[in-house]
Amino acid sequence: MDTKINNYFRQVINAVVLSGVILVIIGSYYCIVKAGIPYQDPPLELQIQYIVNMRTGETLLKNGMFMVICGGVIRLVLVWTSKKHRT
Repeated sequence: MDTKINNYFRQVINAVVLSGVILVIIGSYYCIVKAGIPYQDPPLELQIQYIVNMRTGETLLKNGMFMVICGGVIRLVLVWTSKKHRT
């Protein structure tokens, strides 16, 4: 029973890390491709569009990195405690 719960927990943590990686990729796309290099003297509409795309990308990158780091740390702690528990 304990190993079954442990396996489910590992799958959830792996899903959190994977979703974090996907968010990082999407955030990078928004920052690099969608927002890109700002125009030199853009009209107001293009300024707004750039700011929206850049902030969206930054938010996705920040949340994705947070999920990857937290999921990775929890995964490492889980592996460490399971090895310690076996011995």
